[in-house]
Amino acid sequence: QKMPPSLPATINIREPRWDQSTFQGRAKHFFMVTDPRNLLLSGATLEEARRVVEDYRAGTIQPGLTEDQLWRAKYIYDSAFHPDTGEKMILVGRMSAQVPMNMTITGCMLTFYRTTPAVLFWQWVNQSFNAIVNYTNRSGDAPITPSQLGTAYVSATTGAVVTALGLKSLTKHLPALIGRYVPFAAVAAANCINIPLMRQRELKLGIPVTDENGNRLGESTAAAQKAIFQVVVSRIGMAAPAMAIPPVIMNMLEKRAFLKRYPYLNAPLQVGLVGLCLVFATPLCCALFPQKSSMPVSSLEPEVQDQIRKKDPWLETVYFNKGL
Repeated sequence: QKMPPSLPATINIREPRWDQSTFQGRAKHFFMVTDPRNLLLSGATLEEARRVVEDYRAGTIQPGLTEDQLWRAKYIYDSAFHPDTGEKMILVGRMSAQVPMNMTITGCMLTFYRTTPAVLFWQWVNQSFNAIVNYTNRSGDAPITPSQLGTAYVSATTGAVVTALGLKSLTKHLPALIGRYVPFAAVAAANCINIPLMRQRELKLGIPVTDENGNRLGESTAAAQKAIFQVVVSRIGMAAPAMAIPPVIMNMLEKRAFLKRYPYLNAPLQVGLVGLCLVFATPLCCALFPQKSSMPVSSLEPEVQDQIRKKDPWLETVYFNKGL
């Protein structure tokens, strides 16, 4: 029996498998990253994936390992272990938990939007979840201090609740369908507060910018502003279909005899519709912008431009990690 050909040691598993300069390539990558099935993997499976990845990076290739198995191990490893520290991430903070967690929270926010205590409770739950996600996926180069985490958490929760309650009072005399969009407005407002606050250190000190080969050229606050803007747009985009489509469907269903006869099906139906939207919206909105984003050197701060010109006078574009 012929042995399978040995796997080359030159596959770059530090980068995604698919071409990240195209939307299709980025979408394929994020469908893998956000796959909720990764949450069901056992500790032994995660440790085996870690071993395969670390061995391969060290130049040791397990006998019979195929390229598909290597990439599968890489995506399992990436789904559970922090890219900078190598520590196993909190389960609910992983990107693979985004769909089931957001599905439940968003479904409940859309279902229980009529009373003030319900609005307060579900906005608080949502921002608590966001705080865990932002902490779990923090950058190793820019650790978040407990005070920054607390400030971002309190500010985002307050912003979301104030927006939700303010809009709720304004929509009292408007059609019921308009009132259903109050949770989305609150979530959008919270994202605009939460993400910049969570990454305030980057806005003050800048994020690393590199050339095409990954050589570090300096830190730029202009790059940080662009990165955070792109993440805010992606996060609001993720929430939009799940919070815009189900209210229209539920508004129609609630007028029919079926839901009047079985009102207890309201919440499960809402959660299911939200989940269906999120399965596609989460990876597709993550893929709106390349993870390794770029900008012209001429758009950077003057002092950073001078610093780069001394190293490479002809360089026109720099790259940076936008975060998630």
